[in-house]
Amino acid sequence: MLEKLLDLVIPRRCAACGARGEPCCARCGRVWGAVREVWRVPTAGVVRVFALARYSGVGRRLLIAYKERGRRDLAPSLGRALAEALVELPLGPARAEVAASAGAARVGPSGSVALPARGSASGGLAQLAAPSRSICLVPAPSRPSASRVRGGPHIERLANATARILATHGIEASVAPALELAGGARDAVGLNRAERLANLSGRLRFREAGRPPPGHPVVVLDDVVTTGATAAACARALAAAGVTVSAVLTLLSAG
Repeated sequence: MLEKLLDLVIPRRCAACGARGEPCCARCGRVWGAVREVWRVPTAGVVRVFALARYSGVGRRLLIAYKERGRRDLAPSLGRALAEALVELPLGPARAEVAASAGAARVGPSGSVALPARGSASGGLAQLAAPSRSICLVPAPSRPSASRVRGGPHIERLANATARILATHGIEASVAPALELAGGARDAVGLNRAERLANLSGRLRFREAGRPPPGHPVVVLDDVVTTGATAAACARALAAAGVTVSAVLTLLSAG
């Protein structure tokens, strides 16, 4: 009731284009296209990384609004984009079989992989909504100082929104905050690959209290993959604790 009243007084606008109505309008929501595999040197042979769009234009505006400008109301729409992508990822035999029957992945130029388009007859939440499916989401950690400014860990908030959407479609989903970043880490913006690796060295730690439940495919969620240093560090930290990471999924890829 309060939300409806606020909408009358201060109508919600799309964070990308300013159109009235939803935090992310239908037109801007189309930025989340087919899931593509992203190749980066640090992740080669460590973990597969996938992204929904490039770090530019509408996608970049939506992420900055959510991450830096207090648009927490974007979490459900971003979470839905991630949920729809998750059911397409090749995380195990069951998903591989469905992908094969749905037309499988398409190999594009430069070795990129485009999985079936979301929302089409060959993909989306509706097709893979089965109670037997399960998944565990591990949010990439944020610096404590950044989390305080953003009103809490923004990736963990996205992971929770994603898990709720998966659950409504019969896919068992859990969120395991199994990683933490020590306070001495710098903001990664502007750092090159070597600097990012050094920045994470000894500062990315496994949290036993957040250990993923056994027997579930584990996917690390993040907002942007740039050099791949964070994705690789997350996968290695989890592997060192005996947790196998099936994939890393990000909203955007940069670089």
